[in-house]
Amino acid sequence: MMSLQSFAPPIAVVLVICGLASPVSAEPDLDELAGSVVARVGGKEIHLPLLKSDYSVRIDGDAAHVELTQTFLNPTRKPLHATYLFPLNQKAAVHAMRMDLDGESVVAKIKKKDEARKTFEKAKAEGKAAALLTQHRPNMFTQDIAHLMPGRPVRITLEYVQHVPKIDGAYELVVPMVVGPRYNGPDLDTSAQVGGSKNDDRIAYSDDVVVPVAQTETVSGWRIDKLPAYPGVIGQDAPDDIDPKRVTFDLRLAAPMPVNALWSDTHALDVTDIGRTKRVRLAAGKAIDNRDLVLRYKLAGEHTVAAGVSSVFDAERGGFFSMLIEPPQLPADDSIGRRELVFVLDTSGSMSGEPIEASKAFMEAAIKGLRPDDYFRILRFSNETSQFAAGAVKATAANRQKALGFVSGLAADGGTEINRAVNAAFDLEQPPETTRIVVFLTDGYIGGERAVISTIASRIGEARIYAFGVGAAVNRFLLDAMAEEGRGYARYVGLGEEARTAAEALAARLKTPLLTDISIDWNGLAVKDQAPAGIPDLFEGGSVRVLGRYETGGRHTIFVDGLVNGRAARLPLEIDLKASGTPEEDPARALPLLWARERIFHKNRAYTIGGSQDKQLEQEITDLGLTYSLQSRFTSFVAESEKVVNEAPETASSRSVPLPQVSGVSTQAYPSLNLSGSSAPEPEGILGVMMILLALAARFRRRLIASTRRVWGKTRRGDGAGPDKTLPRTLRRDGWWLES
Repeated sequence: MMSLQSFAPPIAVVLVICGLASPVSAEPDLDELAGSVVARVGGKEIHLPLLKSDYSVRIDGDAAHVELTQTFLNPTRKPLHATYLFPLNQKAAVHAMRMDLDGESVVAKIKKKDEARKTFEKAKAEGKAAALLTQHRPNMFTQDIAHLMPGRPVRITLEYVQHVPKIDGAYELVVPMVVGPRYNGPDLDTSAQVGGSKNDDRIAYSDDVVVPVAQTETVSGWRIDKLPAYPGVIGQDAPDDIDPKRVTFDLRLAAPMPVNALWSDTHALDVTDIGRTKRVRLAAGKAIDNRDLVLRYKLAGEHTVAAGVSSVFDAERGGFFSMLIEPPQLPADDSIGRRELVFVLDTSGSMSGEPIEASKAFMEAAIKGLRPDDYFRILRFSNETSQFAAGAVKATAANRQKALGFVSGLAADGGTEINRAVNAAFDLEQPPETTRIVVFLTDGYIGGERAVISTIASRIGEARIYAFGVGAAVNRFLLDAMAEEGRGYARYVGLGEEARTAAEALAARLKTPLLTDISIDWNGLAVKDQAPAGIPDLFEGGSVRVLGRYETGGRHTIFVDGLVNGRAARLPLEIDLKASGTPEEDPARALPLLWARERIFHKNRAYTIGGSQDKQLEQEITDLGLTYSLQSRFTSFVAESEKVVNEAPETASSRSVPLPQVSGVSTQAYPSLNLSGSSAPEPEGILGVMMILLALAARFRRRLIASTRRVWGKTRRGDGAGPDKTLPRTLRRDGWWLES
């Protein structure tokens, strides 16, 4: 048997505009779906299905409601089963799915993952059209379509909601559009699949093509959900004259106050005003889905608020609330004592070219900015990890000069063994009386996220990890998780931002958080199922959202407690929670879905770290998914048509929808399309990135200069109405009480 993902012979690809065996529906226009992709393997043609995606987004308050319509078309004369690998925001609450074909509209049902798969396979065996949505990672999904008939388009509409967080002074909406390649290391044991055989995770179809199904793989003794096989790649497996532009984007922003700035560094936009609503579309109308779309905006007249609360009340389920907490707008204390800075640089093949040069420029600025009493280490990793020195060295002029020489000689090649690098960063004992800060610089293109996250959770101690993602479609799930488990923060930057200024600003930003040891004193308010249960520390430019449930609405006084630069701080906060039903048009109506998704996300984190052996967590995730109709790792949406569309179901063959190359990633990053489970060295890949990594701090520096110094604070528990009056010399600034 031969897989599209693993065959050795080269692929010849031609453009064919296929005649259609049956009439085509009025929508979509075939011109919008471009031509057919035909791969030739050993002289045999393999036709691939076509796709277009339409994003319709509505932002109410700080929640984005998204309808993603995926239109599939079979341009051949034979029935096909199609598989499409695509990303979503890792915290997207997917709560509905619909399949439309031949005038029939089928609302998908949420089921346990295994039951959904059985329903799909049964419908496929009966010749019915069917669709199955499967989550492989919190940010990675596949859409399977059974019996995609020639010339008869099938539309799948997904509905999901996600928060729009406030980062570095602006609200940021991220719409992932393409899954980048993933490297799996030599620890992958392909012989330990469910069923015992290394090929038991594949189902054979006609034309000598095999399609992977959801199974598990064993890594370091853990059974892990197996990544789907990576599909063909437009640009490598398709000629240049195939029109790859297959994405439309239409956003309506209804903000509570005027929008005074709206921009995207990733896509050219067309922005129009419709009353108080902003309508945002792609300037070119359509785009290729080869990079994430990142949109940022600021609101006029918005004053810095320490915390804000919204709520919704459901007669059957009770009340749900959301609280946004931001750190103070003041620099972190410079007097944090001695630091040990551990710089960990990804020098795998995917970082070759401009990315590695950007890393070198960043390191030059960081090394020159070290304090005389700092200690530092430099690690580079690909297949193996090596270091600048045998241990941490003092930041003397001589050591800094030697470090610059070490960095200048780095080259990119090989695989992405991040977990080995994490262990190496923590293997050595840190110098006494220092604060350890580990700075990771990577694109995160690996499949073994679980091992990395678990290693960090077990080894972080009192250290912190700052994770920086580089590129147009990085693995945000991994980098966010590294930062969360590492008690730090993650930031992302795309292509084309200024470099030198950014490097200097980023080097200056490697400091302590502004607000630590955060807790909420509910002051008698009955709150349950808070997510996250433990509130992370906050850095300049960051924020945290706390969701939960309550029983009794009305006005309450609560307190947000924490430490500001080591000093106790308290924020009294008056909140008014809804005590009756919420109108349908209220933006807060989505809170139950967002709360349930947040609970699933954090339970999934615990399940991941625990090695996937916790049956209670599995059941809790499943129950949340079924109760709130949400996609999860244990629940899936499945739709099947009432009527048979293929009277000879055995004639259908399986194909994957080809993906575009990730912007800035060369064709060499896709060796033989064997990207899911290969232990071979990752090839040199990313080109055309102009000093990306150095741009990570451009925004931060501007905001740091513009920020005002405001004193936040807290006192120890007082009489419930303000600071403890027995504490001397307290100052009140912006609602906070600061211990002198």
